[in-house]
Amino acid sequence: MVEAGRRDAERRPATGTDASGDPGAGRPTDPVVVAREICLRQLATRARSRAELATTLRRRGVADDVAATVLDRLAAVGLVDDAAFAAAFVSSARSQRGLGRQALAAELRRRGVQPAMVEAATAVVAAEDEEATARDLVRRRLRSMDRLPEQARARRLLAMLMRRGYPPALAIRVVREQSSANTDDGEPPPTTWDGGDLDPSV
Repeated sequence: MVEAGRRDAERRPATGTDASGDPGAGRPTDPVVVAREICLRQLATRARSRAELATTLRRRGVADDVAATVLDRLAAVGLVDDAAFAAAFVSSARSQRGLGRQALAAELRRRGVQPAMVEAATAVVAAEDEEATARDLVRRRLRSMDRLPEQARARRLLAMLMRRGYPPALAIRVVREQSSANTDDGEPPPTTWDGGDLDPSV
């Protein structure tokens, strides 16, 4: 009798986690439930855009109509909100990585955020704030570049700012300004560089 019960249990669909630790593995449940669990696990690690979640669902074999249903439900309860996601990303990426508006916009577009939301999220970054952040980045980097020739130092600083999404004109102005302030004699740095050579390896 016990043996028969054990065989019946083995034939029943498995629930819970399997050896891989995936809490959704082995669950022959409603595909909407499965898709929702995938999304919730993704959101538990960090905030994500709707497009990022849709991509994950597609990779996991979830049908597009099921994905749309789940994402709509999560949006309705505020768990998926691209406008809030974009605003939080801009704040975090500026404070932690010092990104300029161009890089912020590129990152948000890469995450599938709609252009209008990208524009709204990056519009809060005032030009003077962007310049202040660029100036602070250059000042901090200059502390470890005393032994470099002026030309190499300028190129590396310009390359750093360009990679982080600062406009060329702003990058050149800030590097000139901070390089001049960093010289002992107060003389401006050489004027033969204009930002054209932005190879960070130089």
